[in-house]
Amino acid sequence: MKHLFTDCLLILLAQFPGAIRNDGTAIDELKSRLIDLNQAAIDVQNAADAEDRDLSDDESDKIDQILAEFKTVEKDISRREKIQAHAQMLSEPDTRQSEPNNSATSRQPRAYQQPRDPKAEGRHGFRNFGDFALAVQKGSSRNNPNIDNRLIQNAPTTVSTEGTGADGGFAVPPEFRREITRLVMGEDSVLGRTDQLTTGSNFMVLPKDETTPWQTTGGIQSYWEGENSQMTQSKVALEQDSIRLNKLTTLVPVTEELLADSSGLDSYLRSKVPEKMDFKIHDALINGNGVGRPTGVLQSGALVTVAKEGSQVADTVVFENIVKMWSRMYGPARRNAVWMINQDIEPQLFTMSFEGTSSSVPAYMPAGGLSGSPFGTLMGRPVIESQACQTLGDLGDIILVY
Repeated sequence: MKHLFTDCLLILLAQFPGAIRNDGTAIDELKSRLIDLNQAAIDVQNAADAEDRDLSDDESDKIDQILAEFKTVEKDISRREKIQAHAQMLSEPDTRQSEPNNSATSRQPRAYQQPRDPKAEGRHGFRNFGDFALAVQKGSSRNNPNIDNRLIQNAPTTVSTEGTGADGGFAVPPEFRREITRLVMGEDSVLGRTDQLTTGSNFMVLPKDETTPWQTTGGIQSYWEGENSQMTQSKVALEQDSIRLNKLTTLVPVTEELLADSSGLDSYLRSKVPEKMDFKIHDALINGNGVGRPTGVLQSGALVTVAKEGSQVADTVVFENIVKMWSRMYGPARRNAVWMINQDIEPQLFTMSFEGTSSSVPAYMPAGGLSGSPFGTLMGRPVIESQACQTLGDLGDIILVY
């Protein structure tokens, strides 16, 4: 019955080759699922190894479930790849002969190639990020460099830097760049909340309007039209702000054992590189001095600080601090504002209260009490924990920013 089904499937493919869609996207998604499953199993095992103990029953069952799903996904990938290959083979026209040949051996099997996968082109022919990293490592060896053709063929330029290791490195394929960017600009990322500008240069000059919406003289002005009224002319009040772009580079030391395993290296790089880059970006956007990196909010000319209360104990945060910070935030900006805190001040928020009509009222506790949902907002705005914020009691331990 199995062979009968296969024969029927081949006939259908021959009659309707266009009816079988290119399943490359689904295969890529399944391969990404394999990487995620492998990383999940590694995380469970590493947790036990870090505590120098055997796996618990629950952990062992979880790994068994992951491995079982891994095999299922592998089979699904193999099946889809075979269907793709059959579709490609049967869609190719027969080679015509100038003379008829009825010999049983005259008809030779046709060679075929995997269908073109647009997403694979975004990886420049590399299976995963680990495969690309291994090619770069081999091509960058000082003693015996072995340049992978995929690095050269897909180089965006033949002049300087990109495409030649000695000139500064190899360009990361677009698919891998997008994956890193997606992780770095996640839900809790500060970078994802900044204004995004696209440029083809590493230097930008931006116009900057120093006027306020309520300013009545100078710059852009608005007037109500009325009978016999004349608008007063004013000069534009713009300044120029020069910005030089700086690169953020991540150096990843790896072992010889990891270099021998492209899948393991892929999981390691996809986990560690965005994690390190995310913190470095957070630290620059908060504490950066503008030298070779962005100018952070704590170094900005727009910084407004709120002094502690007269009777407030040192290294504490009280409800009055929060109210005054909120009142100093420009009203229209509040809808996009977020709180950034160091985890050191969470105990202060959990126990914060204000005086109600008859008793103290918790200021940060959800309606359901400690059993309710996590403490995610303050004054209705998201609270983001970041180790780039300063420790409790120092300037920058809690920041309201937009």
